[in-house]
Amino acid sequence: MAEIKVLQTDETTFQVSVTDKTTTTHEVKVLPDYALKLTSGKITTAQLIKKSFEFLLEREPNTSILRSFDLSVIARYFPEYETIIAN
Repeated sequence: MAEIKVLQTDETTFQVSVTDKTTTTHEVKVLPDYALKLTSGKITTAQLIKKSFEFLLEREPNTSILRSFDLSVIARYFPEYETIIAN
């Protein structure tokens, strides 16, 4: 299982490191309104990002995940993302 580390770098930006067979680093932006929509305030934005990467890693290797993206982009590739993450 991959190790996921999430570090907040500013108000809306997080650096995510995924260690598996290969280690990758990703910059993820999350607007507060989008995070609230997905979490209803039940978990932190950092926890949301970790859950989101767990979701992605179930579907593709870390080397296939974009290096820089806005969290909302995941739903374009995986339409079920918001429903699954919000539960």
